[in-house]
Amino acid sequence: MAQHLQREIDRLKRKILALGALVEDDLRQAVKALGERDDKLARRVVETDIEIDNMEVEVEEDCLKVLALHQPVAIDLRFIIAVLKINNDLERIGDLSANIAERAASIAKQERIESPYDFPEMSQKVQAMLHMALDSLVNLDSKLAHQVLAADDEVDAINRSMYERVQQHIRQSPDRMDTLIQMLAVSRNLERIADHTTNIAEDVIYMVDGEIVRHGSKSY
Repeated sequence: MAQHLQREIDRLKRKILALGALVEDDLRQAVKALGERDDKLARRVVETDIEIDNMEVEVEEDCLKVLALHQPVAIDLRFIIAVLKINNDLERIGDLSANIAERAASIAKQERIESPYDFPEMSQKVQAMLHMALDSLVNLDSKLAHQVLAADDEVDAINRSMYERVQQHIRQSPDRMDTLIQMLAVSRNLERIADHTTNIAEDVIYMVDGEIVRHGSKSY
């Protein structure tokens, strides 16, 4: 029974890591599509989201089967609960990456304008956060997961400063309002991806240390 449970847990880990790799690549391609104004690449990212959705459903069903058949306890139970939550956050990151890709496809058809915020810096920070969170999951490294929580503050700060800049740009160039609003949405989506990535890091900490770290209970 114990060996069977361990095999199921190993299989779940492989599946959640495969989903994480797909989601990470999706975000990378969405950011690239926006930076390079690549409409075709943006459409491919949107199409990939269906695969992510299907994988998310499969992982959730597998987790529920393990819970029902094996009734795991202690660290095994924590692992499965964490995987259920991480699975959901990865699916949401996939959705948000697809949304960025949709915005990229729209922006690619419009006249190029200067970004009202440091898009490369923000996108790089968010991608680095996701990479660290997935590394912390692979290696069950709660210290690395804590670094992800600290990095979220930097992304929040960029997102807050961006709103003022967009308002200023709209006043200066009202004819560019549509493009600026699209760029505002991209920034908001990146900020939300950072939030979901923070959730993943919190779940890794719970999985490894049994410590519940949520919202106002930040200790970094």
